[in-house]
Amino acid sequence: MKKLGSNNPLEVKSNLNYDQVVRYWNGMGKKPGESNAYSGLMELVSSLKCENNIVHYDVIDAMIRQPFSAETKPFKLHLIGKSSVVNAVDYDLGRNGAAYFDKDTADYHVATGKGGRGNRGRIYRNDGVDIRKDSSSYESYYVSDIEDGEWLQYTIKTEKAGTYSVSLNIAAPADTSRLTLEVNGKQVAKDLAVPATGSLKSWKYVELKNIRLIRGSNKVRVYADKGGFNLKDISFNTRP
Repeated sequence: MKKLGSNNPLEVKSNLNYDQVVRYWNGMGKKPGESNAYSGLMELVSSLKCENNIVHYDVIDAMIRQPFSAETKPFKLHLIGKSSVVNAVDYDLGRNGAAYFDKDTADYHVATGKGGRGNRGRIYRNDGVDIRKDSSSYESYYVSDIEDGEWLQYTIKTEKAGTYSVSLNIAAPADTSRLTLEVNGKQVAKDLAVPATGSLKSWKYVELKNIRLIRGSNKVRVYADKGGFNLKDISFNTRP
């Protein structure tokens, strides 16, 4: 049910002092002071309580619902108003090929002897999409290692129908990447050139204007026609 690590329903969150103890046990660091070791272990004990655990809803969904249904579900409620931001890592819950498509998704069936790299960042979520932590911000994450042909789906809910400006927060070291935006099964921007931002950690918004969203539920997909970029978030703003 729970452990240190993110590939389980409940994650016990570690702390800096306990991490230092573990590094020492593994011969990778200096021996911590007695008070630091004690503090780290006591903080870990507190983190073992269910109310202090991180709940991984994607793991629960993959274990209980996804084996029996190819339906997708929102990861979070994305209610779009005049100005709203959806984090790229909060794509829909569902199977590979339904809620997202990633070329390097993992196979966790032990009996098959097969594998797969899966989430290269080993953080936040546990399916095939690669996610890394943004070291410049607290509890901030982004989708990384995006390859040709991969895509992500977001179910969003609007208060009213309207025309929106959609901006994708992207980092790309070169100007060779291209993407397509699809809304409710219709391509609204095709084979769009992604400008170079300087590096895979230098972020810049790529704006798409006059995107029509219906009232209520909308399914938005971001396709990587040509990968090589990272995606941090998507902002929606109503047009004046």
